[in-house]
This record gives sequence, structure tokens and C-alpha cells, in this order.
Amino acid sequence: MQNITILGSTGSVGVNTLDVIDLHPEQFKIIAITANNNVELLLKQCLQYSPKYAVMVNEDAACRLRKELSLKASSVTVLSSPVSLEFVASLEEVNTVVAAIVGIAGLRSVVAAAKSAKKILLANKEALVTAGSLLMSIVKNSGAVLLPVDSEHNAVFQSLPFNYSPCMPTPGVRRILLTASGGPFRNSSLEFINSATPEQAVAHPNWTMGQKISVDSATMMNKGLEVIEAYWLFNVPLSRIEVVIHPQSIIHSMVEYDDGSVLAQLGNPDMRTPIAHALAYPNRIVSGANYLDFTKIAALSFEAPDHDKFPCLRMAYEAIHTGGAAVIALNAANEIAVQEFLNRQIKFINISSVIKQVVAQTPNDQILSIDDVERIDSSSRQLALSACINYL
Repeated sequence: MQNITILGSTGSVGVNTLDVIDLHPEQFKIIAITANNNVELLLKQCLQYSPKYAVMVNEDAACRLRKELSLKASSVTVLSSPVSLEFVASLEEVNTVVAAIVGIAGLRSVVAAAKSAKKILLANKEALVTAGSLLMSIVKNSGAVLLPVDSEHNAVFQSLPFNYSPCMPTPGVRRILLTASGGPFRNSSLEFINSATPEQAVAHPNWTMGQKISVDSATMMNKGLEVIEAYWLFNVPLSRIEVVIHPQSIIHSMVEYDDGSVLAQLGNPDMRTPIAHALAYPNRIVSGANYLDFTKIAALSFEAPDHDKFPCLRMAYEAIHTGGAAVIALNAANEIAVQEFLNRQIKFINISSVIKQVVAQTPNDQILSIDDVERIDSSSRQLALSACINYL
């Protein structure tokens, strides 16, 4: 029996995690679930799973949840504030933490889980992107287990040797190939892309995801962030991490070895597959995803990414090469620019311009603590908001 905290249980990863757990009630027990302000869904989850704790970061939402639960005579304890996220991530009775909070808001709770030596199912890109060196050091020193839930990184993990450790070099690996669908604008002209609407940008051809990550897929920033994640997760030089466009999203990523062998993980594009793998690791359980029918796969095609059409991917490589504050500024500026685009305050083409401007304006300070990460993140967000105003 695994006792589980799900950080971000109302998001797409959290909901899919609960779908998998529903298939195996004898193996998993929900101890804590968290959300920002989705009272309705968190209430439903509280009544279904009867966790010990429910956390709502938004205080008003927490008050509403407490009231609703009291009317149902529920014994769930409702907590609020970001500090409560760290509390439920480090509970002694919890051995598995699903880190699915989107953005820098999930960083401290991931660190708390790592310091407490939990098994961490990591879906929060920003924890590794902004604080990769710090987080991996904590994982190494505490004995925590960090398992990637992103389909691409989970695929790489499955394709590496069984005794792989992020704290030690993996001999024989020539390169890691992260596959990318290309998003909704893979075959679009620059003219069309530059005038794209939020509705067009979030219409991903293969995956059902939240708005922010869908826009990241459209700009290919999601793949840039994944390159940075892979750099920290798999302990290989940046020059050995490549992106290849694979529109069918059947091969989720590959590892090429020195002897010429290429190992790949395949499956239907369904988040429940990597979630089930990480939940049961090193065993296997049913995920609820449909199985592949190879007789119905017409073709598997591949192409190189167009860095001129998708400059965000190039900027991510440049940021990790620069190191220091550059990756924090990149991530913060992207979060602000994407939100402003979804709010129709800037155009799609302006997203990459805002990011480039903010990274250039951010001093490349050395990162020694999580406080440093949050300080640079905050200042970069202010720079990004100022940059966005210029495009109104």
C-alpha cells in the first residue's frame, strides 16, 4: 500500500493519476490532495477519496471548501496557504508524492518532498528547469527517488539501463532523442503562426492538456523546457540531448547507445501510461489507456525542428548553456508571456520576443538557494510584464 499526496489533484495530471488509482484501490491510499481554487472538483475528490488533508492555496476557496465539507459531515481537514503544500508533501505517513502543480508555485513543495526522502512522481517541469542543480543535490543527499511523469522523460527513463542513476554517468549512451509532436502549427506558415489566436494555439492535435502547456507546445517552449529537464535528470551533456519532430506521438522518446542500438518507448498518447509506470515502479500495472494496434499505424515519420519558426526551442538551449539565472528568467518570462497571450494582451509572435528581452535584461547571478530562485523569478516576471505592455 502506497500512501499518496497529490499536489495539484484538480489539474490534468492529478485527475489522470486518480483515474489510475481507481483501478487499483488495494494498492494506493490518498492521504492529501491539493488545488489552487477549484472548489467544486476538490470537494468531489474529498468526498470520493476521504483524504486526511485537503489544501487550497486560495484562502477564500479554502473557506468555501470547509463550509461545503461541514455540510457533508466530512472529517477532511482543510488547510490553506503555500506552506501547507510543503506540510502535506513531507508528511511522515506519506511515501509517494505526485508533484503536478504547474509553474514555479510547485517548487518548494517538491523540495520539501525531496528533503523528506519521498518517492516523487515529477510532473512539475519548473522545479528542474529553475532549480535543477539544487533539487538533484537534495535528491542525492536525502535518498529520495525522482521518477519523471512527463511522457518524454518517462520514455527515456524506461529506455535507459535498469540500474541507471541520475547521480552517476550512464556509460554507453550516445544521445537522448526527445520526440515532439510539433504542436498545432507544425505545418503552418510563419504568417499564420504570427497571427494565431489562443483558440488555435491550445488546439493540440494529439494530447489533451491544460491551456498553458498547450501554448508551450505551440511555441515548442515545452520541448525546450524538457531539454533542460533531461539535462538534469539523465546526467548527459547538453550536446547529447536532441529534439526530433514525430507527429504521430507514438514513440515518446528514444535513447541511442554507442553500439548503434536505439531503444524507444511506444504507446498511445495518454498520460495514464507514464503515471501508471511511475506509480508501480519497478513493477507494472494496468493504466486504463488503450493498447497500441500496430496494424492501424499507417506510418511513423520524423523531421528536424525548425528553429526559425520556433525560436523558443533555440532560446532554451542557449539558456541552459549560459546557466545561472538565464533558465529562471526564461521560464518566468514564458509563464507571463503565455498568460498575457491567453488574455489577448499580446500576439503569439510576441511570446518569444518577451522571453528574449527578459533573459537579456536579467543579470546572470549564481544560484545558491531556493530563495535565489524565487528572487530572480519575481524580478523576471516584473520585467516580462513591462515588456508585454510595449506590445499592447
